[in-house]
Amino acid sequence: MNEKRTSFAQIEKVFLLSPSHYQKLSLSSARPAYYPIYLTEYLLDLFIYYLITMDFDRLCKDILGLESKIRFAGVCDDSGEIKYVGQREGITNLLSPDETKRSNLQALARWGLRNSLSSKVGKGKYAMSEYEKIKRITFPLEQSHLLLVTTEVDADHNKIIRNILTMLT
Repeated sequence: MNEKRTSFAQIEKVFLLSPSHYQKLSLSSARPAYYPIYLTEYLLDLFIYYLITMDFDRLCKDILGLESKIRFAGVCDDSGEIKYVGQREGITNLLSPDETKRSNLQALARWGLRNSLSSKVGKGKYAMSEYEKIKRITFPLEQSHLLLVTTEVDADHNKIIRNILTMLT
């Protein structure tokens, strides 16, 4: 019987894994040549979990675990209040709570405009702004919530965005 196996290289290519994923999954960072489909099952479990429950608190913590360059992951409601938050230890906030709320309200307004145009251009998946000190990425969520992610300027935002979209779809 010829059993098909998936190599780590194939899995890494599809899911853009970092060494922290191997630690989380108790895998050797040496990456054996072949690995049964456990990793795919793990990602499928995460997908089903988010799809069914959309546990925003866990989502924020899991996003922080994707890469060390992610500073913050939070979910705000339609009032701009951060309801769920994950922040990397040792990171200081650049904005006051009032400035953060105002910034969130601006992001919600921009997503409102994007959504009003979605019948013509399609539904928005994410938006990103790069500043001198951080990058900020926003993702629309259900129930008028918005996922806010900030990273260091030198973070690989394309990789982070792809990983988060995988978690959300």
